[in-house]
Amino acid sequence: MTFVSTRKGLEASSAESIFRGLAPDGGLYVPASIGAKAGEAPDMPATLRACEEWCLARLFDDLPADVRAAAVDRLCDRFPAEDPVPLVEKDGLRVLELFHGRTGAFKDVALSMLPVFMRHAAAGRRVLVLTATSGDTGSAAMHGFAGVEGTEIVVFYPASGTSRIQRLQMTTPSEPNVHAVGIRGNFDDAQSAVKRIFADPAINAEAAAKGVTLSSANSINIGRLVPQIAYYVLAGAKLAEESGRRTVFDVVVPSGNFGNILAAYYAKLLGSPIRRLVVASNVNDVLARFVKTGVYDPGPKFTVTNSPSMDIRKSSNVERLLWAVNGCDASACAETARLMSDLDAKGRYELSDKAKQALFADFEGGVATPEETEAEMRRMRDSAGYLLDPHTAVATCVARKLGYPKSDVPCVVAATATPYKFPETCMRAYGEDVLTSPPPAFAELERLPVAQKAVCDAGGIDDAVRALF
Repeated sequence: MTFVSTRKGLEASSAESIFRGLAPDGGLYVPASIGAKAGEAPDMPATLRACEEWCLARLFDDLPADVRAAAVDRLCDRFPAEDPVPLVEKDGLRVLELFHGRTGAFKDVALSMLPVFMRHAAAGRRVLVLTATSGDTGSAAMHGFAGVEGTEIVVFYPASGTSRIQRLQMTTPSEPNVHAVGIRGNFDDAQSAVKRIFADPAINAEAAAKGVTLSSANSINIGRLVPQIAYYVLAGAKLAEESGRRTVFDVVVPSGNFGNILAAYYAKLLGSPIRRLVVASNVNDVLARFVKTGVYDPGPKFTVTNSPSMDIRKSSNVERLLWAVNGCDASACAETARLMSDLDAKGRYELSDKAKQALFADFEGGVATPEETEAEMRRMRDSAGYLLDPHTAVATCVARKLGYPKSDVPCVVAATATPYKFPETCMRAYGEDVLTSPPPAFAELERLPVAQKAVCDAGGIDDAVRALF
C-alpha cells in the first residue's frame, strides 16, 4: 500500500509514514487506495489476532511479514485472555469492550503494536516520540514504548482536567525512556504545539544534529490508526459467528480526536458490513455538529466535562475524512489544503455540497451533556447491571436519543475505557463506591511514587522537547 499526504499528495511507504508521523506538508498520511479492495470482507475467525493480521496484510502489505507478525504477537502477549475484546449485549445494544489492556483504554491495542512498527521504520535511528493527550493516549503510549530500545517518548497532558487515575498512569512510570509533562492548558493547546514542532525546520534540524528524529504516537500517526480498524472488522466477524451469516450493523463511537470512528469508517471501506457511523459527542460538540451540517466550527467555547478524553475542539483525524469525502485524488488534496487553511485563517470551514452528500451518506451525530451522561450511567446500571465509564455512557445515551438499534440492525457501541479510570465521576453518578474490584494495574498505582513531576505553560513545550535531544 502506498500512502499519500492529505494536502499535497506526497507519496510514502508504510514504514516512512509511520516513522514521520506527520507528513512534510503538514498534512496526514492516508492509504492511497483503501477503497480499491472494497467489497465483502471475507469470513474469518472472530479473534483479535485474525482480524489484525487481515487488516495489516491489506494496509501495511509492504512491511515485512515478520514485522507484522511480531507486532501481532506483542499485542497478543499483552492481551492474553481468550477473548480480549468481548462483544456483550446490554439493554438492547451490543457493547464492544475495548478496555481490557493494562491502562484500561482502547488505545492499548494499537500502542502495543506501534513500537514494533516504529523500531522497524527507524532502522537503527534514535526516535523521540511526541504525544499530546487528553487523558488516555498518554498512558497507553508510555506503557507501549517503555523500555523499547532506540526510542524515547514524551507525553504532554492537561495538568488539570484529567481524572486522578489518568494522571497517576502518566506520572508514576519510571522507565528512563518515558517522560510526562503537565501543561497549563488543554489538549488542543498540546496538540497544536506538537504539530507545530513537527513542522518547524529549526527544531527538526536541532534534533537531527543530535541524531534524533521526531515522530508521534497520536492517531495522527497512521501506525496508531491502522490497528484500530481491526476492532470493527472483529465486531462484524463476531456478529456473523453468532448469527451464522454476514450481518449488517451500525456503530456508535464516543469521539474526541476522531481516530476511533475513522477506523470504523476505514473498516467499512475495506468491506466490513457497517451501515451507519454515529459520532457521539459531549458538550464540546464540534464533531457532532460537523457531521450534521458539513460545517466545522470549533467556536470559542471550551468546557471541561466528566468525559475528559473527549474535551477536544480541533480533531486532527477529521483531515483524513476531508480527503476521503472530497474524492481521494489530487483535487481532494487541493480542497483539503484549502479547508485547513480556512480553519487557520477564519477559525472554521464548510464542505462543498458534493462533499456534504458523501459525509451525510455515512455519518450522523448526537450530544450528551454531563448531566445526561451521569444519568445514563445510572440507567444502564439499573436496567442491565452494567457499569459504564462516562465516555461510553455518552455513546449509549446518544444511541438511545437517535433511536438505535433501528430496523432490527444490531447497534455496536465502542466502550472505550473502563469505569475504573474515572472513580470521581462514578462516585458522583452512582452515589456510592461501586468500583470494588480494581484491575491489579490500577490498584498498584496507589502505591507507586510519582516519578514525572514536570509542568509547563503551553508556550514552554518547545523547550521541554529540546531538553530531550
